[in-house]
Amino acid sequence: MASNLNSYQWKNRLLLVFAPSENSADYQRQMQLLKGQEAGFPERDLLLIEVFTKGSSRAAGKTIDEADVARIRRQFNIDPQEFQTVLVGKDGRSKRRDQNPVQAEVIFQEIDAMPMRQREMQIRS
Repeated sequence: MASNLNSYQWKNRLLLVFAPSENSADYQRQMQLLKGQEAGFPERDLLLIEVFTKGSSRAAGKTIDEADVARIRRQFNIDPQEFQTVLVGKDGRSKRRDQNPVQAEVIFQEIDAMPMRQREMQIRS
C-alpha cells in the first residue's frame, strides 16, 4: 500500500507536506515554491506525500485513506492544525523539518549533501 511509508525505504526519499487542508496558506505557498522544480524529484528519487486533516491526502498522486493519514501523523508527531514539511531519507529517517514553506532548492541541497546521494551521483555520472 502506498501509504505504508516503510514500502518506500531504500527506494525513495520522501517530502511529506502536512497541512490542515489544501486551502491552507502555508500549503499553497509550499506548492508555489515546488512548482517548476518537479524535474529535480525523479533524479533524487524524491516523492511528494501530501497529508491533510481535511480533504484527500495523497502519496505520489494516489489517495491515502484516513486511517493511514492518522498513522503517518502519529509517526511524525504532527498536530492536525499544523503546517510542516518533513524530508525523509531512503533509510526511513527524518532528515529535515520545516514549520514554514521551504524552497525546492534548499531541499535539493540537503539531499545532494547526503552520503547516499553523493554515491548515487558518482554512479550515474
